[in-house]
Amino acid sequence: MKKIECIIMDWAGTAVDYGCFAPVAAFIKAFAGKGLTIDVEQTRKPMGLPKIQHIRELLTMPEVNEQFINRYRRAWTEEDVVELNHLFEKYLFASLKEYTDPIPGVIPTLEKLRAEGLKIGSTTGYTREMMDVVLPEAQAKGYRVDYCATPNLLPAGRPAPYMIFENLTKLAVPDPDTVVKVGDTIADIQEGVHAKVWSVGVVLGSNEMALTEEETYALPAAELENRIAEVKQRMLAAGASYVIRSIEELPALIQLINSKLNH
Repeated sequence: MKKIECIIMDWAGTAVDYGCFAPVAAFIKAFAGKGLTIDVEQTRKPMGLPKIQHIRELLTMPEVNEQFINRYRRAWTEEDVVELNHLFEKYLFASLKEYTDPIPGVIPTLEKLRAEGLKIGSTTGYTREMMDVVLPEAQAKGYRVDYCATPNLLPAGRPAPYMIFENLTKLAVPDPDTVVKVGDTIADIQEGVHAKVWSVGVVLGSNEMALTEEETYALPAAELENRIAEVKQRMLAAGASYVIRSIEELPALIQLINSKLNH
């Protein structure tokens, strides 16, 4: 009898930081520091990638690239990427502690699964130094995982599968069929697909929804359903095995996957 043995959670937008706001503000401030304007939509597009790669993706966007050339009279270089990354980290570290509140439903749901014997791993676009801030803060608020992989000590971050593989090694989980990766960005979904595990998108609280909890529940019901349907479509198009509205639906989904594993 095969069954799911391990859940691998993303962090910002999935487990903590409803709406994934910490990195957005820091990216916008970092680019402003170099005289470049980026908007929230642009900023969110590459979310989930390692942060330095996120900066490269932003600079590659035609409108941002054009701004850079007009301002500096030259093409951007890797030195500019490093400088922007330093600025980004400065702003992020200044505010990171404020964005470590667990998303509603995450703690009881995962504790329930842990009580059933499941292991809880995690992957992130944050570096180890960033997670050294986030982990103890989240733990003080009741959220803990059995392992956390970061991209900076591996061949590549998302959408590559290495962080998932590191979780499987550290948590001694031999079979990718028994693993569910849960995340809120397109890069999360692709990470799960590339690792050949069950890749599950979660909509409410996600970077893809891009709303605070207050904004989410202030939306008219029909508009909220439309936004959820749009995000679900994007996640499925990226290869998600399943998409759930909120983390509370995870235990029922795991039961469904377990039944499929044995047919």
